[in-house]
Amino acid sequence: MAVLVRGSLTVKDDYELLDSGDGRKLERFGKYVLARPCSQALWRPSRPKVEWDRADASFDREDGNRWHGRTNLPKEWTIETAGIKFKLGGTDFGHLGIFPEQRAQWKWIRGMAKGARVLNLFAYSGGSTMASALGGAEVCHLDASKGMVEWARENARLNGLGEAPIRWIVDDAHKFMKREIRRGRRYDAVILDPPTFGRGAGGEMYKIERDLKETLGLVRDLLSDKPRFVLFSSHTPGLSPIVAENILGQLWPDARLESGEMTLDGAGLKCPSGIFCRAVFGDSSR
Repeated sequence: MAVLVRGSLTVKDDYELLDSGDGRKLERFGKYVLARPCSQALWRPSRPKVEWDRADASFDREDGNRWHGRTNLPKEWTIETAGIKFKLGGTDFGHLGIFPEQRAQWKWIRGMAKGARVLNLFAYSGGSTMASALGGAEVCHLDASKGMVEWARENARLNGLGEAPIRWIVDDAHKFMKREIRRGRRYDAVILDPPTFGRGAGGEMYKIERDLKETLGLVRDLLSDKPRFVLFSSHTPGLSPIVAENILGQLWPDARLESGEMTLDGAGLKCPSGIFCRAVFGDSSR
């Protein structure tokens, strides 16, 4: 367990990037060390092979999706990072229920969310939902997967947010937003991390290169008269911070744009893991 001391504040962090390279990343989640794919890690690993071989489990996609040593892991376990508790568990796609490259965004959201009505789209296991609620927001959490929404609700309970003002919605994002627009419901902030490719709750197909403009157009129509921010992030290859700024800048020409790469930081080299772009409105603080 890593414990960071900042002045008089002690911050627990159960996540650590131990190494990366040769298309892989070596990470610690609590007491478990895992080796998983990282396509952009084209450099050489810093640590010797024997340390990678000692990982509790590894995942690869060389002959389909396969775990090695998965029996060394519990069915589920809990960690804390960025001040948020998460239930983890190995999925058939090599995911664990957390994207730790979002930690900087969660910290930013928490500082921006007080008193806001926040919509979190494509919300996965709810890291941004937890950050918003812990920061004092009223949140609507939406994902097309019933199982992931239940996972997020478990995370809410872990964080003492079982009774927090969070709406839990299983639905297709576009269908839900269109209904909210017709109902006249508006949001002060919208967070979205759309998939490169995915399916909605009713089997609807989502392709980011085809559907992102409509998604963001609906987001624009859902914003309140005094919006705080729109936070867009993506793990889609080929989408750069400049592309994201161009898209958000056309929709909100008067907003302040903040963009960059999401990275996993730890021992050795930074590991790029997607991009983000924030449109910040009015006198909203950083």
